[in-house]
Amino acid sequence: MGNVLSLDRQEKYRRRYASMHPGWKPSSQVYEDTVAAHLNPEVRVLDLGCGRGGVLERLHARAAFAAGIDPDWLSLVEHRVPALPLTCGVADALPYRNECFDLVCCSWVLEHVSDPGLLFNEVRRVLAAGGRFVFLTPNAHHPLLRLNRALGWTRGYFVRQLYGREETDTFPALYRVNAISSIRQFAAAAGLEERMLEPVADPTYLAFSDLLFRLATLLERVTPVGLRIHLVGDFAVPQSPTSACRS
Repeated sequence: MGNVLSLDRQEKYRRRYASMHPGWKPSSQVYEDTVAAHLNPEVRVLDLGCGRGGVLERLHARAAFAAGIDPDWLSLVEHRVPALPLTCGVADALPYRNECFDLVCCSWVLEHVSDPGLLFNEVRRVLAAGGRFVFLTPNAHHPLLRLNRALGWTRGYFVRQLYGREETDTFPALYRVNAISSIRQFAAAAGLEERMLEPVADPTYLAFSDLLFRLATLLERVTPVGLRIHLVGDFAVPQSPTSACRS
């Protein structure tokens, strides 16, 4: 595919879609707003799968303590906030003690996880009572994602072809916890309570032209709410009468 969809073009169509649908915000903004709502000078936050920057690139100063973890060492080396404590590690074996964070956030991570049960259990383990887990991930039931899987493009081919990404910046998508029902199942099993699980529409992923943008907008209009392309979640650790002492 010779023509790639630049971020500038995508943002232009997002602004156009927002003007057509007052109150709509892209999933990245819904996610960032949700993370920001939980930050204050007493909060300890972990960006799970932080990559080269992530949401804490903009919001880390609002927290008492902010850290990032990612399995890709090169991304950590090139992190845009090198002063943050950064760790090379994986989500299903977090190298942190119990209840050491008040907020864990992650974007574009859940779709790559091989064992969602381990991830949710590890997130629950490192969160203190009342802590929150906020995430952004694709909805595997959206027609575009179904096509991606049907064509066998789950090893990052779709992203590389459409957006011109380097192969080193794309990872296999497994989609083992990328539906509302499966997220609720794994979260409940880990002891996390749902506060929000919002499907967010976005017709700009195939917006190579005005015609394709209009067709994608029509697709979003007829797509059931629960099948919208992105999911933003906010889950909480229940408050307990006697929380463990925290240092």
